[in-house]
Amino acid sequence: MEKKLFDEPMTVINLGLPGFFDSVKGQGAPCIHVDWKLPAGGDVRLLEILDRLHEMEEAEQNA
Repeated sequence: MEKKLFDEPMTVINLGLPGFFDSVKGQGAPCIHVDWKLPAGGDVRLLEILDRLHEMEEAEQNA
């Protein structure tokens, strides 16, 4: 007897890996591609600066 994990068809949501999206789409599966990249290119120092700017902006809005 076959057991189904899900009762309804599923759609793949692919984040940032075009090759994976192409592979899933090539197999005829429903899929959506999101062109996502790491914020600030993954640069930790730049992320810290952006976080501080965001905190300053929130503080100004709440003042």
